[in-house]
Amino acid sequence: MSDSNIEDRRTVQAIVNDDPNSWETVWSQNLKPWDGGGVQPPLRDLIDSGQLDLPDNGQALVPGCGTGYDVVFLASALRGFQVLGLDVSPTGLEAARRYSESQAVEDHEKRVDFQACDFFKFSVPDDKKFDLIYDHTFFVAIPPSMRLSWGKQMQNLVKPGGYLITLVYPLGHRSEEDKPKGPPFYVEPEHYIEPLGNGWEKVIDEIPERSSPNHEGKQRLVVWKRT
Repeated sequence: MSDSNIEDRRTVQAIVNDDPNSWETVWSQNLKPWDGGGVQPPLRDLIDSGQLDLPDNGQALVPGCGTGYDVVFLASALRGFQVLGLDVSPTGLEAARRYSESQAVEDHEKRVDFQACDFFKFSVPDDKKFDLIYDHTFFVAIPPSMRLSWGKQMQNLVKPGGYLITLVYPLGHRSEEDKPKGPPFYVEPEHYIEPLGNGWEKVIDEIPERSSPNHEGKQRLVVWKRT
């Protein structure tokens, strides 16, 4: 068995369903098989392409932000945006702050923020709702029993006309026993439809032209617009 598969299994074993504190265990034991060391190419290519009709000034959110690569990238690429990263792990947030401070982001202190917070208890007033939320491995990190709550939160947090970017990963990832598996849970693109419910328009659904090493053929980029 490869080292990455062993780390995947150890991560799954460390996660306790419905217990956000399990993620501190994952971080403190350095069990981070999902951490690719940087921004995923599909997100970079999408933002750089200008396909999304984003305002010049806005708010973006990355739930389960981990090391903060995506938060820093979005703040750098969308210079009029304030970008917030949420995570339940204090150790993870320490890593995110260190990484963020090491990068040259314009107006860093005003435009980049990290909060220790349970996504499912997070709320903002109507005038602070988000123009953009990015979910890469957050959806697959929560127990499937919580996916309906995930969809309700996305409805609450994305403003009308705003976007939810879902980078669906890992597709077709099953264990040797052919049981659903993931980092730590299993996912397919259709799994997002019921949790999101009505009020969304799918505006992009494609296989990315570029992916990180070992992610080729295991990702799909799906972007939803709040109607």
